[in-house]
Amino acid sequence: MRASRLPRGLGASAAALCVGLLAATPAAAQKPGGTLRLYHNDNPPSASLIEEATIASVTPFASVFNNLVVFDPAKVHESIETVIPDLAESWSWDPTNTRLTFKLRQGVKWHDGQPFTAKDVQCTWRMLIGKGDTQDFHRNPRRVWYSKLQDVSINGDYEASFELSEPQPSLPVLLASAFSPVYPCHVPQAVMRTRPIGTGPFKLVDFKRGDSIRLVRNPDYWKKDRPYLDEITFRVIDSRATRILAFSAGEFDITFPSDVSVPLLKDVKARAPDAICEMTNSGLQINLMVNRVNPPFDNPDIRKAMSLAIDRKPFNTILMEGQGLLGGAMLPKPVGEWGMPPDRVSQLAGYGRDSEKNITQAQAIMQKLGYSDAKPLPIKVQTRNLPTYRDPAVILIDQLKKIYIAGELDILDTPRWYARLAKKDYTIGLNVTGVSVDDPDGNIVENYSCNSERNYTQYCNAEVDKLLAAQSRELDRDKRTRIVWEIERLLAEDAARPSVLWFAVGNCWQPYVKNFHPHDNSQYNNLRFEDVWLDK
Repeated sequence: MRASRLPRGLGASAAALCVGLLAATPAAAQKPGGTLRLYHNDNPPSASLIEEATIASVTPFASVFNNLVVFDPAKVHESIETVIPDLAESWSWDPTNTRLTFKLRQGVKWHDGQPFTAKDVQCTWRMLIGKGDTQDFHRNPRRVWYSKLQDVSINGDYEASFELSEPQPSLPVLLASAFSPVYPCHVPQAVMRTRPIGTGPFKLVDFKRGDSIRLVRNPDYWKKDRPYLDEITFRVIDSRATRILAFSAGEFDITFPSDVSVPLLKDVKARAPDAICEMTNSGLQINLMVNRVNPPFDNPDIRKAMSLAIDRKPFNTILMEGQGLLGGAMLPKPVGEWGMPPDRVSQLAGYGRDSEKNITQAQAIMQKLGYSDAKPLPIKVQTRNLPTYRDPAVILIDQLKKIYIAGELDILDTPRWYARLAKKDYTIGLNVTGVSVDDPDGNIVENYSCNSERNYTQYCNAEVDKLLAAQSRELDRDKRTRIVWEIERLLAEDAARPSVLWFAVGNCWQPYVKNFHPHDNSQYNNLRFEDVWLDK
């Protein structure tokens, strides 16, 4: 079993040794054919990636689509430097950094045989910013990414330009997200939710909700030697114990993203010693969500007390054996591109090591508001019906008891969970936020700006919004980083959406699965499987 992946900057000599060994060993020839067998831990809300915000949809359906650009699947760490061409052959900024022009590939076809052109790019992003001819998205969770986008103009069939109101250096990385596929103009969104048409390496042929999903090789894919696989199949298994046992027994080839907890890695190692496993920080954050418009949680003192009640060490010890990362809203150093280093994180409000002092302060706040052991505040704590959500929710409820909040766990299946969040129909929630792009515009703008659809807590701070806009337009990386850290400080002070812990998770695959590379700062962007092949 492979050891945990070290953070960047560590293990350089080991990496050099590996490179040397690889250079001395002839590369194995890729073998075409075969079926990649995967399990799914949930029921995808739909197949329309633009409308969804969950790995439950990305994992089975990312291979249906292409983007203009993507993160290099072979590079485990994502950044602006690892963005590579996809449907766009090249791209360039104008001198004002407000116009980004893409030269598009010719000869690309949609799965139904229609040609891909610049009009599809224009149509997709006009729909996203509310300027399309049709507006039938059920949800548009990342519209805020494109708040500076005024329009997409086209020049013939193979050139498209994104016209911005001001600079936005993050735009290429946002476009590289798995949630940024190009859609066909000629296919209604109702069809895209259940029978999506893309240009990607695989075609969807069967989507049985709660049971199975089947994709087959696209023989007309524009990469003529891809994909290597003939098929990809998914079988939905509700029980994590059952699906991990099935993987260990050889029934599946790859575990579902981030499904293997740190303690479970030992079980996999014992049952399947030949399996390749890596532990990574995948850009998943446990956080407390408080709907601040619902009484009594419209009182900032209660929200502050709840934030102070969070003791992060037990979460890390119980769930991740101490290997999770303590951080704020952004994925922290050394893995994160923009997050704070540990010494600065420890200075954030509520993050001090003296947990007893925090609890005493929180109890005093609640007592002043009339709560006590004899008169607790009863509340339901809602969360998604997955172990990665339920387990930390149980710990949270136990910790809230110390400040006279009597929580009751309320578990929702995935479609209901996301529907409730979208409608802000909850009061207290334990959420696991997956960050699809490790960039401030793809995280804190999406989750904390006043007008974002995914601002589930309805937090709104004019000063924070001003700083969010400033960092988004800033071209100097060091200056942008300083603005982001100031935003982090304000979010912690406001108890905007208290970060509990950033995950350490395991991903495992059978030894005959080749060219599969989990990424360390996002779990979303390596799931097209077009380069994966089976050595058997």
